[in-house]
Amino acid sequence: MRVGIVGVGRMGGPIARALHRAEDADLIALDVDPVALAGLPEGLRATTEARDLSDLDVLVTVLPGPAEVAGALGGDGSLLEAVRPGGVWLDLTSNDPGVATEVAGRAAARGIASVAAPMSGGPAEARSGSLDFVVAGDPEAVGRIAPLLRRLGAGGELRRAGADVAAAHVVKLLGNALWFAQALATTEALLVARSAGLDPEAVAALLRTGPGASRFLDREVDHVLAGDLMPEFGIDRVVDELRSVAALADAGQVEASVLDASLRVHVAALDRYGPALGEMLGARLVEERSGGPLARPPFEPAPPAEG
Repeated sequence: MRVGIVGVGRMGGPIARALHRAEDADLIALDVDPVALAGLPEGLRATTEARDLSDLDVLVTVLPGPAEVAGALGGDGSLLEAVRPGGVWLDLTSNDPGVATEVAGRAAARGIASVAAPMSGGPAEARSGSLDFVVAGDPEAVGRIAPLLRRLGAGGELRRAGADVAAAHVVKLLGNALWFAQALATTEALLVARSAGLDPEAVAALLRTGPGASRFLDREVDHVLAGDLMPEFGIDRVVDELRSVAALADAGQVEASVLDASLRVHVAALDRYGPALGEMLGARLVEERSGGPLARPPFEPAPPAEG
């Protein structure tokens, strides 16, 4: 199987290394940044020139976002020209559903099937082969690329969202939107606990087993308590994704006031900190507005009121 991977940065680099280890994949990597290519293993063919990609069975895109996908695969000189008829475009990008639909239409006109498999996980999961994917696309094409996804960490059954590539991106956007909102709500709850004289860390442990228990409390709240901004993802990308969700809600005439509130806080964080890396910057802004970060030094209980 002749595979081309486009984008070998923080996520694409580890993915390219994993695919390079596969005996059944003849791999070539493309990136406009020669520094990114220099970090690839010896023996993996790499190029900064799109013309070096040709006759591909699978074109894998691991790009920063929708604008990069549209730029690489739209219009004249599209990288879709490198894929043979009957091949597959596999998009691992956190893409916009509209952009994915448009590019899939271009691909179909060339006889190329499209599969969307936006990733959950960061560079550490990419390196360890423990990424998670929501997959959508033509069932036959999904079957063909399933071995590649399982090699990257999807494990057994793939989580399928349907035949429309846009569906996978909608599911990914909604999952991220819930995560970002939970980060804010959890931070607010712990700030309220602190203001009431309670130890935020102890309260977090109690909340994990209460009616408000969540995956965020189980797996992520320690980042809040440690002051970890989680710099794998930029606040500008958080805002982009939340705006995409807001557009979906508007198009469907859905009242989404809670998600809109989350968007407003994250836009304010982008204005405050600039396009910095840190998907917890929205939570940091809430802390800044509410007496300072929850991160240790160790919690000091409020003294008892006199009288």
